[in-house]
Amino acid sequence: MSLNEIWEAASASPYAPLVSKDNQFAVGFSLLFAAFILTGLFGLNRSLASIVSFGVPASLAFGFGAVFMICAVGVYV
Repeated sequence: MSLNEIWEAASASPYAPLVSKDNQFAVGFSLLFAAFILTGLFGLNRSLASIVSFGVPASLAFGFGAVFMICAVGVYV
């Protein structure tokens, strides 16, 4: 299959993101709010188990939430 054929086949199915542009603000705000709550819970109980149950999800929620909020307000990374 040549590169031209692959290009033409791909044009029939355009890329559609999982989270649309209209929903990025809501998803980003929800993730940042969840990160805020999980960070508070982690600060109240610092143990090895709370790192896994609160710390890791809080950091992931903050990371993805920040990227969604940056994209939602028009700053593209």
